[in-house]
Amino acid sequence: MLDKRVCRTTVVGVTLTLLAGCAASSGIEEDSIGEYFARDLPGISADPMMSPVDNPILEARGLHNPPPTLIRRALLAQHERWSGTPYRLGGSTFRGVDCSALVQNVFNDTFRFDLPRTTEEQVHAGLQVDPDALRPGDLVFFRPPGVYRHVGIYVGNGRFLHASTSQGVMISNLDNRYWQRHFWQARRTLEPTQLAQRLGDSGEG
Repeated sequence: MLDKRVCRTTVVGVTLTLLAGCAASSGIEEDSIGEYFARDLPGISADPMMSPVDNPILEARGLHNPPPTLIRRALLAQHERWSGTPYRLGGSTFRGVDCSALVQNVFNDTFRFDLPRTTEEQVHAGLQVDPDALRPGDLVFFRPPGVYRHVGIYVGNGRFLHASTSQGVMISNLDNRYWQRHFWQARRTLEPTQLAQRLGDSGEG
């Protein structure tokens, strides 16, 4: 009988020791994982397959968000700032603004980048890009009926910021039949990464 009690006590003791060991080891493992992701990983930039220049993780860390996200947020903030401003040909203030003046103001305020004043001049800025490859910050141009050309800034998700002649500063959908019919071309003044860096310099975002 005594032997059975001793054996049972020994088994229970061993089991508790094993359980305690698992719990302790689990806690250490969780702490180690947390510390692992909280610190800079040694040697990640020294990986021969990935240099610091083309490492997207380091780039995203430096900018806090991917460039398109930063640019989109900045442009949406500009929309809130200009929303309600009526269209006025030749205007460049919150009392009234035309399409090219809005684009010029937004680029100057947000990216510290000087664009020409008129649509005819802006259409020569940067490089032409395929409509299917649009990125936030690209300029989109249209040829509506009449003598004037129209310009806006692509903000992502198929939408662009512009000064509409009928509704003032607003965001419209490129898939709208009217804009599809009169689409002219798109141009990229700077790559998204460069725009995002200028955004950081300007204190936006």
